[in-house]
This record gives sequence, structure tokens and C-alpha cells, in this order.
Amino acid sequence: MVEPFLGTWKLVSSENFEEYLKELGVDAATRKLAMSMKPTIKISVNGETVNIKIESSLKNTEISFKPGEEFDETTPDNRKVKSTITLDNGTMIHVQKWLGKETTIKRKIVDGKMVMECTMNKVVSTRTYEKV
Repeated sequence: MVEPFLGTWKLVSSENFEEYLKELGVDAATRKLAMSMKPTIKISVNGETVNIKIESSLKNTEISFKPGEEFDETTPDNRKVKSTITLDNGTMIHVQKWLGKETTIKRKIVDGKMVMECTMNKVVSTRTYEKV
């Protein structure tokens, strides 16, 4: 189920990302830096464990998880969250919970591109990645 996501992906477009970061509570200086970055996402699998590495000019982060199992994650903006990632009908659903808040990041493959939809409350950002 994870196979379509495997590989290296480069950000090619981003919509409403700054509004999403504001909704997360990210400060203005960090938002400005985040808006200028064009991250690369590398997704690989080792047995049952999926690895997602996000590389950018500012910061690299990496998570390893087994689908459906909760794990601790430190996000690129330094939030300490409890995350669960599931695979459902071709969509990778990543839920982050912290301090009574929750955000959902859905990744799916559309026309050979990885489309990432980030939702916090009623704010939605769509980021599109092409395979490198």
C-alpha cells in the first residue's frame, strides 16, 4: 500500500501554507523561513517500518513508524506531538496531536504527483510534490 509513495519528491507548488502555519501557531519569523523553503521528501520502507525524511536548506527531519501505531514526533517547527499514520484506500493519513490540538496531513498520489493536504481546524493548505 505504501509503494506508490516510495522515492524522492520535490515541492513544486504550495497553496495557503502560510495560513496553515498561522493556524498551527507558528511565529511570523519561522513562517517566513518556511515559506521560502522548497523541501524534498524521501519515503522508504524497511520491513514493516516506513521512513519519511524531509530535507530543506534550513532543517532536516526524519520519522520512522509502523502504520497504525502511535509514535512521538518533533515537527520541523519544534512541536512535540503524538502522531499516528495510517494507510487508507491509497491515502497516507498523518494525524498529529499536542496540547489539546490536532492537525491532519493527507498524502495521496494524483497523476503521478504526491499531493499533500494539511488541515488544521478549517484551514486547508495543499502542497504538490513531483518525483525526482
